[in-house]
Amino acid sequence: MLPSGVANRLLAALPAADLDLLAPELEMVTLDRDAVVSRAGDHTEYVFFPHSGAVTVMIDTANGQTVASAAIGREGAVGTLSVLGPSPAVVTAVVRAAGTASRIPAARFHAAFSRSPAIRHAVQMHFKAMLIQLQVGGACNALHPVQARMARWLLQLRDRIDQDTLPLTQEALSQILGVRRTTVTLLMRNLRASGAIRSERRGEIEVDSSRLAAVACECRDTMRLEVEEIFSGNAASSRVSALPTQ
Repeated sequence: MLPSGVANRLLAALPAADLDLLAPELEMVTLDRDAVVSRAGDHTEYVFFPHSGAVTVMIDTANGQTVASAAIGREGAVGTLSVLGPSPAVVTAVVRAAGTASRIPAARFHAAFSRSPAIRHAVQMHFKAMLIQLQVGGACNALHPVQARMARWLLQLRDRIDQDTLPLTQEALSQILGVRRTTVTLLMRNLRASGAIRSERRGEIEVDSSRLAAVACECRDTMRLEVEEIFSGNAASSRVSALPTQ
């Protein structure tokens, strides 16, 4: 069942008839902080459409190290890649900020996906947004200093939960950035000194968004503008398709 006033932008972009294909199978669930909603190597059981909170897509390496490749909030979904075929997931999705989501069994979503051009278009929008994050993020990891990358990640997560207090530990940041905990400690000290981080309590980091943006690389703005362009284009096409024919 969908909540009144659908907050997930992919679901909200669907025409009513296409949303009705999903609605009977959707259930509201809580996304608990640090919960793993999809694990690399496992088959996808559910597709999640977050209404609030933030999820990071993690790549696990053979030596146990991790690095985040993308962030997902109410603009996206977790598990849609399963529509390409019944292969195991190649990444792990971890909840970083608690929230809520609508989830649907993957098999049910695949059935609606095959019937509805609008649902296929929504998934295509999501794939485009994810591809932008992967492409820009890959270049960012190769070319930009780790402090700028950390500021960028803090802002990406802040954008998704829309508040300045982020429920993050230094250990979580080290996993997201793929660096040692001692490196994160040093970076936090530098950002506090600049005023980009106002305070850090156990499991919480309060940021100053404007000062943090001055430290971050341009990749956060590039990703955000590209994603907004995707959704704006979809809104325009939806308005055109909704016009009455003569």
